[in-house]
Amino acid sequence: MASQEIVVFAVCPAEAIERGDAKGFSLSRIDDSGESRPFPIVVVRTFGNDYLGYVNRCPHDGVWLNIGSGKFFSPDRSFLRCGRHGATFEIGSGFCIDGPCNGKALEPVALAVIGGDVCLCGVKLVEENPFPDPFEDSDDTMDIMIHPD
Repeated sequence: MASQEIVVFAVCPAEAIERGDAKGFSLSRIDDSGESRPFPIVVVRTFGNDYLGYVNRCPHDGVWLNIGSGKFFSPDRSFLRCGRHGATFEIGSGFCIDGPCNGKALEPVALAVIGGDVCLCGVKLVEENPFPDPFEDSDDTMDIMIHPD
């Protein structure tokens, strides 16, 4: 049986998210046609130190869960919550238990903690390096010689 390689991308250091908190990330995914598409996700770190991931999009109208207030949780922090219409979702399953998308669920994303980083698994992302290393030895530089007059 041939093994299939799984694509893994580090999203953030595991310790960058406090226990019982969540952070949103705006990533870019490569779709089946090879085009780059926005791929917002939310990573939740439970009090039990598990990491869960969902696409940061309410199934009701597609807005980010943290729209408006910037917060992902209900006031008592027991549920994930959509900031636009107040839909509430179970943290562990992403299942909507109240609101306009009752009965639907958030789209899960596969995460793993590898080498101290929270990694997204099985999704091909656009790798960007917006700030080149100015000290990297590059063949694209010109040699300049200064001669005294």
